[in-house]
Amino acid sequence: MSSNNIDWSDTIKKEAEGINGEDFGEVQDISNGLVLVQRGILNKERFLIPQELAESYDGDIVRFRISENEVLSKYREGAEGGGGGERAQTETTTGDVVDREEEDTISLTEERLDVSKDVKEDQVQITKEPITETKTVEVPVTHEEVSIETRPASGGEGQVSSEGPVTSTQEISIPVKKEEVEVSKTPYVKEEVTVKKKPVTETREITEEVTSERVSTEESS
Repeated sequence: MSSNNIDWSDTIKKEAEGINGEDFGEVQDISNGLVLVQRGILNKERFLIPQELAESYDGDIVRFRISENEVLSKYREGAEGGGGGERAQTETTTGDVVDREEEDTISLTEERLDVSKDVKEDQVQITKEPITETKTVEVPVTHEEVSIETRPASGGEGQVSSEGPVTSTQEISIPVKKEEVEVSKTPYVKEEVTVKKKPVTETREITEEVTSERVSTEESS
């Protein structure tokens, strides 16, 4: 981009640099083919640089085809051959006060909180443990009992017995049956537990101290 293609009205308050990236300050004014550049806040340096020395403008920085040594030696405001003679004639002075409004720009900085979120993995433990309880179950069981009945002899009364009379105590064994209860335990699936994960959003307050700058004026007596 040549100096003819630069929108010079857009360069006001934009930065100016030299051919090697040297800081020339800030563009203050454009007049009569000259670019007024001011550097510094307390110890101000002002330069009048011809517009045709502009090499490029990217919307933020105006770059000139001169070095810092050249701008200091040739284009300092008021210096001989620096392009400042014609401009100096437009200023009238009364004593030491310049009869022209001047404007300086002071940048104030402030810290801002940049909050980011990082996903961290945590663990939730689900525990299965045995619980012992006593259960009572009623189970019907069957057993045989012996009962004694007296009835007439099958051969009729007076039948001769082949056995003699009982002379001693005899025990006769009658087999009887009974059911015994046997207990065994078999595990089975009683129920199922479903584990679900869902996002829960909560708002947390982050409190931090930030530093900002402010200006104040104090006149020296």
